[in-house]
Amino acid sequence: MQYIRILFFVLFATGFVGCESEEKSGKSIQEIRSEDLGSNAAIIRSPISANAPIDSVNVAKMKFEETDYEFGIVEAGAVITHEFAFTNTGKVPLLINDVRSTCGCTIPEWPEELIAPGESSSIQVRFNTTNMRNQQKKPVTITANTYPAKTKLYLTGIVIDPKEDS
Repeated sequence: MQYIRILFFVLFATGFVGCESEEKSGKSIQEIRSEDLGSNAAIIRSPISANAPIDSVNVAKMKFEETDYEFGIVEAGAVITHEFAFTNTGKVPLLINDVRSTCGCTIPEWPEELIAPGESSSIQVRFNTTNMRNQQKKPVTITANTYPAKTKLYLTGIVIDPKEDS
């Protein structure tokens, strides 16, 4: 019971201090967030963090040569490597914020620098098939200053174990 009273007091005090600091600054949450965006916000125009209505015209756009790579049939243990080439067909520089896969067996690498309108680059993906079997479809999700903010790529194929076929 004593722990509950202490926890309640700590939570109450934390909430009180947080409200007090906002009142002292005299700024709304939106004003504070817009200051934190820095000078790159005007250049990049990220629809992910924008407080204004989403501008789906004046954004970066990723045009991929392909979004699904079919690697065929491989033996378990093979490492599949593929580059997904793209061009920024938008009107502002492209900034890729993050690229993630659903498991540790699929590792993406992406450019960290701004990609100007009209320029091309690529995202390299490595898929380690160790301990994998049968049909595989590995998604890779890209988060960037595009609209929509997320784009998916896929590695698809079949992994076999030659020991099982003997």
